[in-house]
Amino acid sequence: MTQALPIAAIVYDTRGAADGPMADFARSLRERGRTVRGLIQEQTRDGPGGARRMMLTDLESGERFDISQKLGAGTGPGCVDPGVLAAASTVLRRALAQGTDLVMVSRFGELEAAGGGFAAEMLELMGEGVPLLTAVGEKYLESWRRFTDGAGAELSANPESLDAWFESLGK
Repeated sequence: MTQALPIAAIVYDTRGAADGPMADFARSLRERGRTVRGLIQEQTRDGPGGARRMMLTDLESGERFDISQKLGAGTGPGCVDPGVLAAASTVLRRALAQGTDLVMVSRFGELEAAGGGFAAEMLELMGEGVPLLTAVGEKYLESWRRFTDGAGAELSANPESLDAWFESLGK
């Protein structure tokens, strides 16, 4: 019998539904003495009624990366600044180099499904057997399954599901 890879995704159907549970899970693991590194995402607004912004936070240092790209009217809220994303990817490479109990990667989304975004860093973490947790919207679930060759666990965004998965790793 083959050992399952230590990778999982919180599957969500509503934008932002995994952000809070991921942050809470990271905090819970740290309170239990676990080392958790990586990036979590949160949505913010530029003031009341302002534009939606996508922020990534480094779980270790607290550094924030505004990955939203302002391209003008009509471009929509999902435009990601590739330069800022590249800068944020150093957090994931550092997590691999320093060792950790778990790496969180904010999303497996459109960019990763196309082989960009954090796909290279995620593959490197998976290749080294580093426990990895991400979030994937239902829209990209089939891409996630192909990306992991079906080896990634699919979790709901509740503490019991996340704890059970992490404990199953024997960490």
